Amino acid sequence: MHFIFRIQFCLMTLGIMLLTPVLAVASEIAMQKRPNIILVMADDLGWSDIGCYGGEIKTPHIDSLARGGLRFAQFYNNAICGPTRASLLTGLYCQQVGHRGDRWNEPKDFSKCVLIGEVLQRAGYRTMMVGKWQGRDLALDRGFDRFFGPMCQAKISYFNEVQQNPYYLNRKRIELPKDFYLTEALNKHAISFLKESLAEDQPFFLYVAHIAPHWPLHAREADIAAYRKQYLDTGWDQIRALRFERQRRDGIVPDQWKLSPRLKGVRDWETDKQKNWQAERMAVYAAQVAVVDRGLGQLLQAVKEAGEEENTLVMFLSDNGAAPDGGLAPMNSGFGFSMKNRKANWRKDGVLIRPGSGPDNLPGPHDTFAGYGLAWANASNTPLNGTKLSGYEGGIRTPLVVRWPAVIRKQGQITKQAGHVIDFMATCLDVANAKYPTEFDNRKPLPLEGKSLLPIFRGKKRKAHQELCWSTPWHHVILMEQYKAIRSKKGGAWQLFDLEVDGTETNDLARQQPQRVKEMVDHFAVWSKRVNAN
Repeated sequence: MHFIFRIQFCLMTLGIMLLTPVLAVASEIAMQKRPNIILVMADDLGWSDIGCYGGEIKTPHIDSLARGGLRFAQFYNNAICGPTRASLLTGLYCQQVGHRGDRWNEPKDFSKCVLIGEVLQRAGYRTMMVGKWQGRDLALDRGFDRFFGPMCQAKISYFNEVQQNPYYLNRKRIELPKDFYLTEALNKHAISFLKESLAEDQPFFLYVAHIAPHWPLHAREADIAAYRKQYLDTGWDQIRALRFERQRRDGIVPDQWKLSPRLKGVRDWETDKQKNWQAERMAVYAAQVAVVDRGLGQLLQAVKEAGEEENTLVMFLSDNGAAPDGGLAPMNSGFGFSMKNRKANWRKDGVLIRPGSGPDNLPGPHDTFAGYGLAWANASNTPLNGTKLSGYEGGIRTPLVVRWPAVIRKQGQITKQAGHVIDFMATCLDVANAKYPTEFDNRKPLPLEGKSLLPIFRGKKRKAHQELCWSTPWHHVILMEQYKAIRSKKGGAWQLFDLEVDGTETNDLARQQPQRVKEMVDHFAVWSKRVNAN
């Protein structure tokens, strides 16, 4: 009996010895499974518009990322759409790849760069994109396996096709259905591409470049109705106060920060004589944001149902601060449209635009074309100073919300470490265990400017940028440690702010610290020459 037991023990030991390498290999394969990456970007979304940054707009799905992941309190874009996208896709300053920093759709110089999609595609990722593509080439020629969206070169419509903006599904130019609504269509194709990819045993990179809530103010009535009364009952002054209170409570902004003054030209809500019209503008804008959030929810649900939630990195941000388009005058001309020029050749169906906006011409329907104005943009950027195009924080600071359950273990945290859209290339390659090329299809890409955010995701301190610089449409800017120097492109003196204690830029320290200003300006001059900034 003892002999039989010894034989059984030996056989079991031999089995374990034979099985151990198999288990080790299986474990190694599991560890080597590369994560999926979803990058969602809104257009012209203000810093405080989403719920997890203090906003009252219903964004439950974006907020769920914050609850389960990480929020950045100091993350930067390039103050305008085209330059931000150039930096995001290349990991370089936009000026290095053909953007002056003040143009919407200027072509990029691909001879000096490589795109995230190209590198990840070569590394074995399935790459997909929907939304705003501003290049002359199709996205499929620049590293993406799937694409849906307009070739954005001019004004847009959310309900109809514009002559200058043909829509493509992969390489095929397509006609739009009668019930078309742009954000819903982007959501639909993002979901389709995602599910197609989830069915394959291959990691994926999905880039969703929304156009909402960029003007024009177009939304479905059911979505607008959910917000109409809310903004009529509050107004922009109270919205700013409530958002600021929530931001302090949640720790997004420090207690010592002050609410920046109303921007010049913004009147007191109580004195405005067209409250119904003003509230309608913000209600339509909020409806546009809500549809972006709804689409993200659909993506998250698909990932969850596929069992890939733990292994999927999801990032959400905006391309610049809130936009003051639309002006304050009740009957402004409306982006080049006027009663004498209603652009019969603009929309493919020939429908004329009702120019301007006002109490008798409310935004929302398909034949309007308007923005929500400076006052609401000021509220959208609470508590920051400035708007889109500006080098102040309201122009260049973006919310960034990140969730990756396998790596970001501490839920609901806020990081004060600064980052920039140039960091996305380095981050995605780090996450995918892919290398940035020194040569790519007869191109020699410039060295990366960005730094990986992965250490921050892991709860560690990363080596910070020595400096971050901007040449925005309106300002020159340099950030070194917590200090920021800024000057108008029209000339004048440099201002200096300590963003750690004064992130709303209310206390200019330039006269008190002239030596620091000089050192920072010298650094800016070197940067400007190096990247060929104007």
